Parts: sequence; structure tokens; C-alpha cells
Amino acid sequence: MAGKAETYLMTRLLQHLAGALALTALTSCAHFQAPVAQARARVASSAFQSTAVRSSALTRIDESRTVTLTGNTNPLAQPADDQGLVSADTAVQGMLLSLTPTSQQQDALAALLAAQQDPASPSYHQWLTPAEFGARFGVSAESLALVERWLKGHGFTIDEVAPSARLITFSGNAAQVQDAFHTALHRYLVNGVTHMANAQDPEIPAALASVVAGAVSLNDFHSASTIASRQPVAAAAPVSSGVQPMYSAGSTHYLFPADFASIYNVSVLSQAGLDGTGVTIAVAGRSNILLSDVASFRSTAGLSVNAPTVVVPGVDPGLNGNDRDEATLDVEWAGAVAPAANVTLVAAPSTSATDGIDVASAYIVNHNLGSIVSVSYANCERAMTATELSFYNALWKQAAAQGQTVFVSSGDSGAAGCQAGAEAKGTSAAVNGMCSSPYATCVGGTQFNDGSNPAAYWASSNSSSYSSALSYIPETVWNESALNGGVNLWASGGGPGRIYTQPTWQAAVSGAAAANGMRAVPDLALNAAAHDGSIILEGGTMYVVSGTSVAAPALAGIFAMAVQKAGQGQGSANARFYALAASTPAAFHVTPSGNNTVPGVAGYTAAGATYNLATGLGSVNATVLVENWIVPCTPPDFTLTASATSGSIAAGASGSFTLQVEATGSAISTVTLTAIVPAGITVSFGPASVVAGSSTTVTLAVAPGVAAGNQQIVVTGADAYGTQSVTYTLNVRQVSACTSLPGGINAHCGVSAPI
Repeated sequence: MAGKAETYLMTRLLQHLAGALALTALTSCAHFQAPVAQARARVASSAFQSTAVRSSALTRIDESRTVTLTGNTNPLAQPADDQGLVSADTAVQGMLLSLTPTSQQQDALAALLAAQQDPASPSYHQWLTPAEFGARFGVSAESLALVERWLKGHGFTIDEVAPSARLITFSGNAAQVQDAFHTALHRYLVNGVTHMANAQDPEIPAALASVVAGAVSLNDFHSASTIASRQPVAAAAPVSSGVQPMYSAGSTHYLFPADFASIYNVSVLSQAGLDGTGVTIAVAGRSNILLSDVASFRSTAGLSVNAPTVVVPGVDPGLNGNDRDEATLDVEWAGAVAPAANVTLVAAPSTSATDGIDVASAYIVNHNLGSIVSVSYANCERAMTATELSFYNALWKQAAAQGQTVFVSSGDSGAAGCQAGAEAKGTSAAVNGMCSSPYATCVGGTQFNDGSNPAAYWASSNSSSYSSALSYIPETVWNESALNGGVNLWASGGGPGRIYTQPTWQAAVSGAAAANGMRAVPDLALNAAAHDGSIILEGGTMYVVSGTSVAAPALAGIFAMAVQKAGQGQGSANARFYALAASTPAAFHVTPSGNNTVPGVAGYTAAGATYNLATGLGSVNATVLVENWIVPCTPPDFTLTASATSGSIAAGASGSFTLQVEATGSAISTVTLTAIVPAGITVSFGPASVVAGSSTTVTLAVAPGVAAGNQQIVVTGADAYGTQSVTYTLNVRQVSACTSLPGGINAHCGVSAPI
């Protein structure tokens, strides 16, 4: 069985590499770095051998030996609110079991993701299908079958095994959950609402610990829509009454698609034929919508007929309250900004154990439904279980490997990310855990600063397309909380996360140091304020809405033009956004003022730096962004030279070599170093960031149990404009203990011993 699984995985890997090499001449600058790609392929290949070894050991499950999956009890399920056990036959539908790849697979995926964004690599923009991703980075067929047998053995029904081989959807009842996961499901009364949740951290058999990460959630404390407000226009006048969109109401102006196009310079792209043609934007939702609403919205805005597609992966959630508002907004505004794009709504209902947004997001990625993904929901990091946080990070990594770019709203409660925007006071600083992964682009909110002279930015009447905005309008941080003339906590979500360290592409920009080494959000922002709110049409009535719910699908629409121009998906976009902030600052409108401080929680201030923790890099000039998006195919602007290309180190010992960094142009850049290494070998740099013209010491440490033989170490340097790599061949020597040293001292042969 293990041999068949290994053969299958290696066959899929070789098929993909063959396809990638066939397309190299068309899509990359591979002639600059072909040897590096070959070394990366060798490192990736070794990971699949390790996977097969792991799976062959998983043949028996001893249910008496368990491990606890810590961090998987929702913090809102407090004993003081416990209303007791649910009945044993309570249905628990659509649970998601997240599966864990090997460390070698994770290293290989990290290498692939870097190579896919490296113009000098044969893997540049060579995206995987979900099946290819599963073959390379999912659990083995044998491990998958074992987990399925375990679930079925406890009475669960398997609903779906994802193509990624990393996720199983299963259903059962409360008694089966308690039997399999050793945790009881209870009712909790929280803020007057009855919820269901597991009362303690789940446990699984120790034999599955290397394969099963855990259930993504076993509770119904779900994420929240990021619509801040929704108010009818013209006293809820129906479209049939002939009332047109209001261009002005006192000092407030309403945003229609043509206004957005004028303010963010989308109009020039449209005139050049960039309108999202051929690009699909997939929207994650928990409700169906009325297609007639979208048709009326587009007709009123003067947009061409272009009906969205609705995909229901299972039970139709119907028209579901606030989630309907969110789904309607997201579909209408993604299509408003990119009028020719294909907009696909994936609508999945929540269950007593699983958030519908988790289901919809996973379906979009595992079925590769669009090159752009838009999610307008938020759940703070501390309110998410450890498995749910890792689920989203893994899902967004998979999306990146498949060429999908993910945009997620940052939230609407300012720095107090664990509170709803409608609450009166925050308790502590927090951020949206659904977008704190470095592989998601987190979208915050700005507010137009047009109050002192609105006539400079708004016409006194609407045009034929109901546009009244004249040009770009200066922006400040969106903050309509009680501390800034508004109510409650309504403001742009943002701040440092607590899960992921700060990526090098973010740490390099001015202002990012305020995150103290942690991943900071948001990355970008667009208008989200009720002041100059955005119009949607729902149920035949026009509404003006606010919140970062508007910003995420609108930015997805802008990015559809970049994808159209490039001719294919772009994968994780963050590194490129931040590189453009350095090379082409005109692509962004940095935020000069404002903050996201709200009652009870001090936030973060914008003062004109390249980056701030309330609006990120600011908003965008769509034309400049799209026209400069494609990375030019040029050689890197520095070289790496190793003092040696190979060496030998005994298992349990360490060694080093020197790496020289030299500039090839006039610019003196700082190069950040990383390494791809096989399991059991660690690399450290002294220092890890090197100014061109200087050197660093690369130290290799080999663990005692590493097998003898040659191993490939790939060291990569990166600056804002490109990457370079060198390959070091390490021969690992396996030695026995020596016992003939003075005083009877034992040491590994070749290791210095005390005298």
C-alpha cells in the first residue's frame, strides 16, 4: 500500500515538473537560475519519501492512548454560562477535520511558494490544480484511508474528502463526537443567545497525532459580517418609484460605481479595455441572493448585463438575514469595480459545529473556483481555535500555490478586534484571525476627508451614470466610533497579530516596526465609512452601506484588472504590493492622518509613513497599480558567492561557510537570507540581513539521527527587486561513539572532546 501511494505521489510530481519545464520559456526568466530550481526539486522530492515512511507506520490505532489537542475550546464557552449537555442524538453536521502534512512537505511547499513568485525560477507562476496540490502536499492515500476508517468506526458519515487531501467533511451526532474526541458538547447562554460548544479540548488517538490537526471547530460561535451600517436611501423608496441614487445629502455623498471609478482611477483602465474580462472573483457567503437585485443594481449603474453564478455546496442556506446583506453587497461591488469579471458566490449555511464561511472558503480553494477570493467576515485570533487558525493559514497557502489571490476584510471595531462594532466598549487589542495569515491580503478602511471643501471633490449634480465624484479625494483612517464623532466601536480593524512573525516583505517598509516583529494588518484599505457610504440594491430597495465589507470586494475588483493584464492568476500578492510601495509609491495613497482608537482600546495612528497599522499601505491608484503590477523579467541586482559549494559534517556536529553578497548595479541594497533544508538540519546566519558588499557566516547543524549521505542546502537572498540563490552540497557522515578518549569520555567521532 505504501509503495503504491509513494509511486502515485512521485508520478504526479514528475508530471507537474515536466509541465512546468515545458512552459518555462514563456513565463519565467529561468536562464538566470535553473540550477537553483533543480536543487529545489531535489529537496521537494525527498519530502515525498518521508511521507511514505510516515504513512506505512500508521496501521493500528490504540484508542486507549490519546493526545490532547490544546487550544481547541472556544474562549466564549465559559463555565458560568454552561446550560448543560446537549442530548446524545443531537445532529452535528458538516464538521471539518483538518489534516497535517509532514514537516518535509511544509518545507517543500514554502520553497514552491517562494519559487512561484521568483521570476528567475522555472516554477514562476506555474500554478497547481487542487489535485496536484493534494498529490504533492496532502497526506498519503494510506493515511487518508486510516483516518476515514477511524471516523467511520465511530459511526460518522464521510461527506467529502477534499482534493487537497488535507480536509475531510464528516457528520454525526453529539454522542459520536464524545466517543471519538473525548469531549462533551454543551449548551451555553452568552449575551442572551444559546450556543453549542465543546466543553474541553478534544483528544484523538496518539497514533493519529502526526496526521490529524483536529476538528476546525466544534461550536457555533461563528465569524461576523463586516457590514457596519445599512440604511435605506430616500426613505426606503423602491426602484420602481423612479427615485435615483442621491448624489448629496447635506455633507454626505453616496458612492456609486462611477464615483468609485473616478476616485480610485479605475476609469482609465476601463478605457484601455481592462474590465475584468476572463477573470473569476469567488465570494464566500452564508446566504443566497436574488439575481434580480444584482441585475437592477447593474442596470441602474449603467453597467452591462453580467449575471453572477451561485454555487451551493450542499444545503441551500436560502435568503438568510444579515448574511444576505453581505452576500448581496459583495457580489454587487466586486462586479461594479470589474464589470466584465465573472463573479461566483459560494453560499454555505453554518451548522451547530461549523461556520458556513469556513465551508465556503474551503470549497472555493479546493475546487479552484476563481483566481481571486473575497471574504468579508471577521473573527478575532483569540476567539478562534488553534485548529481553525492553522486551517485558514494552510488554506490560504494552498490558494497561493494554485494562483489564487485572497482578500479578507480587516474588521469594523478598530483596534478592539474581539468586539463587535456595535458594542459600546472594547476590552483588548486584537485583529481578524481570518486575514492575519501572511498569505491573505487584509483590507482595512479609510474615510474621505472632504468636509472642509466638498465642492472641490463633488459635482453639484449626477452625471448620466450617477457619478458626482470629480477626482481622487484625500483620505484619513476610517473611524466613526464614539471617540470620533460617531457611535460605538465602528472603525478600521488593524494592529499586530499574535500568531505569525512579521514577513520580511512587510518588515522592510517604513512604519511596520510598530508591530514589534509580528505580522501586522491590514495590508491595504479603501473607503469604508458611512460618510460617503456605498450604495447597494437589495429586495428592490437601495441602501447605503459602510464597513470593511465594502473594501474587500472592491479591491478584489481592482485586482481583477491586474489578473486580466497578466493573463493568469497571481497567487499571494502581498510581497508584490509591498515591493511596489518601495519602487512605485504613486500606486498608493498613503494615509496622512487619523487612528483606529476606540472606546476602551488604544489603537494605531497614521501619519504619512509608507505603512501604518490602521490602513496598511493606504488606498490605491488603480491605474498605476495595474500598469506596474507585472514583474519585469530582469536579472537580480546582486550576487551571492559561497566560500565553498560542498562540505562534510558528522551527524551531531556543525560546520560553516562564508557567503559574500555583492551588488551588480549602482544601488546598495539590504539582502535578507533564508534557507531550504532537509529534516534534521538547521541553518543559522550571522547576520541574516546583509548589506551588499559584505558577507555573512552560514552555520549548518546536523542532528545526531540524520542518515549518512548527500543533502542539498539552498540559501536564498532577497531584496525588494529580486532573489538569488546558491546551492551547498552537504555530505553527512554517520559515526559511532568513541570510548578511547582520556578519562573514559564518550563523544561522537570527529566531535571535539574535553581535554
